[in-house]
Amino acid sequence: MRLVRWTPDDLVRRLDDVVAVYGEAMNYRADLLEARRGYIATHVRRPGFRAVASLTTDGRLAGFGYGYLGAPGQWWHDQVHRALDPQARRRWLTDCFEVVELHVRPPAQGHGLGIRQLTALLTLAEGATTLLSTPEADEQTSRAWRLYRRFGFVDVLRHFHFPGDERPFGVLGRDLPLAVADPAATVGSGPAAR
Repeated sequence: MRLVRWTPDDLVRRLDDVVAVYGEAMNYRADLLEARRGYIATHVRRPGFRAVASLTTDGRLAGFGYGYLGAPGQWWHDQVHRALDPQARRRWLTDCFEVVELHVRPPAQGHGLGIRQLTALLTLAEGATTLLSTPEADEQTSRAWRLYRRFGFVDVLRHFHFPGDERPFGVLGRDLPLAVADPAATVGSGPAAR
């Protein structure tokens, strides 16, 4: 398995694979995935965009993550902004890198790919803080929640409902830069878009 940094063009070239991994990891319906395809294609143009991918030895996409600097006028940022009090807005949203997506194909989960991807992504990130949202789940059994807690993410909002999704989400945050030096998270470059 190879962890690589992706440029915006790399991600767009592999958009079909990205959407497939996203759908598998989130167990979303095909119609919802088509809508996500358009969002993802526009996200690559946002300031501070950073992306990483886990590729198998034969170049298949096993996982990916990306984010960018949050700003007013962005849907996710504005939803969270409205839900926070003024002090929390200043604390979390002033200079924030949003981890937008972080996914690993279900058969590849449990082998440290999520740890490596998140370490690499946060090491590349700009900003003073980072935020992400994840569906509410049992923190003891959810791989995602255990991963985020391991990285020191704290509760910013709990049981938050985004418009158009009936599930409750947790919005979690932590300060940047990432102080963890993990040699397993070295991000390569090169023929990442194959």
